[in-house]
Amino acid sequence: MDISVVVPLYNEVESLPELTSWISRVMDDNNYTYEIILVDDGSKDGSWDMIVKLKESDPFIKAVKFRRNYGKSAALNIGFEAAKGDVVITMDADLQDSPDEIPVLYRRITEDRYDLISGWKAKRYDPLTKTIPTKLFNAATRKMSGIDNLHDFNCGLKAYRKTVVKNIEVYGEMHRYIPVIAKWAGFTKIGEQVVEHRARKYGKTKFGWTRFINGFLDLLSIFFVGKFGKRPMHFFGAMGTLSFFTGIIIAIWMLSEKLYLIAHHLPYRDVTANPLFYIALVAIILGSQLFLTGFVAELVSRNSNDRNNYQIEETI
Repeated sequence: MDISVVVPLYNEVESLPELTSWISRVMDDNNYTYEIILVDDGSKDGSWDMIVKLKESDPFIKAVKFRRNYGKSAALNIGFEAAKGDVVITMDADLQDSPDEIPVLYRRITEDRYDLISGWKAKRYDPLTKTIPTKLFNAATRKMSGIDNLHDFNCGLKAYRKTVVKNIEVYGEMHRYIPVIAKWAGFTKIGEQVVEHRARKYGKTKFGWTRFINGFLDLLSIFFVGKFGKRPMHFFGAMGTLSFFTGIIIAIWMLSEKLYLIAHHLPYRDVTANPLFYIALVAIILGSQLFLTGFVAELVSRNSNDRNNYQIEETI
């Protein structure tokens, strides 16, 4: 199979007929073999009923329905697991991504041999309250990830080589940083394609201000997981060692100073009266706790196997 189109959706009943018809038309015009995987993330507006109706007339549609809303990352992860195409293309269900971009994305993967092509909506139809924070996040992500050639990490329109989606895990709200996850997994040939951004035709956006806070926290998380996910003791152990020995050095210095004063019959004050005593004590305790945190994190990283366990109500 040439292409799997994975479409996560939440309350997009109005756009689904037009979107699936548009995708099928593009596929037929280019003689692609394909499947459309619709992942209903717990919609409440009748989206699943519409999907069932659409499948009756379109055998290329496959669909998964979550029992409740888990988020876009969960929907993408399940879609990636189900995908069988040599190239996997993701797009949003709100018609702001154009299926007409599929052929060029497919060629960038198959002919230019990229692992991942991320769309860049150079001209956007979003308000400044959305575009300005997005630019800040993209700049921070470029700096922290070292992927300097991407302008828009969060664009929903992306193309992947099949081996990429089968070897990465998307959870929480990490869909914003899939290129970073792919890079940490060893897929380093990542490119960009300017794509059309269309104004929303139906409904309203499902994302609020909380996504910017979550985005920042996810950026820190993905940086930590990418660098230390398989070796958390290196992170916590290094910090613990620094803190512990800083406290020990301060304590030794204070004790040496007191012994020197005693030996020379000079006046001295009790060690506990010196603020440095408490700084040294806190540093030693904190260092010990960081060591313990590192050991616990090592155990968790080796035994966590159900992070992406979602309740699926129905599959067709």
